[in-house]
Amino acid sequence: MRVGFEPEEVDPTISTREARLKWVILVDEALPAGRAVNAAVCAASATAVGVRGLLGPDAKDASGQLHPGLPWAGCSILAASAERIAEIRAKAVESLGVFVADTPVQAQATRVYDEYLRQVGEETSLDYCAVSIVGPRNRVDKLVKKLPLLS
Repeated sequence: MRVGFEPEEVDPTISTREARLKWVILVDEALPAGRAVNAAVCAASATAVGVRGLLGPDAKDASGQLHPGLPWAGCSILAASAERIAEIRAKAVESLGVFVADTPVQAQATRVYDEYLRQVGEETSLDYCAVSIVGPRNRVDKLVKKLPLLS
C-alpha cells in the first residue's frame, strides 16, 4: 500500500491541521546544526518522492517567475534523542498506512553513495540522524507524542 493523498484530497486552501495525513521529521537533538539540517533534508527528499500528493502546486510571483511547489500539508521538524528516534522509527515501520524514510548515520560518514550502501549493508541495527514519517494524523501524533520542535 502506497501512502499519499489522492488528487481530490490536495487542498491548499485548508489549514495544515485539517489534512488527513501528518508529516514529521525527527532529528537527533545532539547533532550540530549543519548535520541536523543535512539529515532532515535527505529524509525529506526521499519522502517527497515516496508520498504522492505531498507537494502543492507551483507558485508564481508577481513578475511571473515560478517557484516549485512546497508541502501543502506542512511538515514539523521535531527533536529527539537518537535512542528515541530509533524507537519511534521501529513503531512507525510496523504501523499500517505510515511511510518512513530515514537518514542513517552512515549517510554522513562518506561522500560516496556506493560506500554508504556497503556500510548500511554490513549493519543489522542502524542508528539514525533523522527519520521522516507520514501517516494518518492520529497515528503520527501517537508516535511522536509531545516531542518538541527542533530549535
